[in-house]
Amino acid sequence: RRYPVLLRRFGLRKGSGGNGKHKGGDGVIREIEPLRPLIMSILSERRTLQPYGLNGGEPAMTGKNLLVKKDGVVLNIGAKRSGSLNVGERLVIETPGGGGYGKATD
Repeated sequence: RRYPVLLRRFGLRKGSGGNGKHKGGDGVIREIEPLRPLIMSILSERRTLQPYGLNGGEPAMTGKNLLVKKDGVVLNIGAKRSGSLNVGERLVIETPGGGGYGKATD
């Protein structure tokens, strides 16, 4: 089955994991561009509160959901949203990293 979207970018979000004796995993970045007008919905978490670390590990970076308009204006659309995505616009999803475990100096 084919979907009317172009995956412009998919990769690791380097440095998004929390520091610690065991560093938290990095999140990913997806950039999606529609090939025709679409209705998009996103339901995500950890966009305002950082994923926490354990046993002295540091928290990770929060995620972001961004709408890049045709004119280059970038809007943060928050964690939960439904709306139109038009040709020439892009949806950028940056997932949070994982919290670190243990103090980095141990």
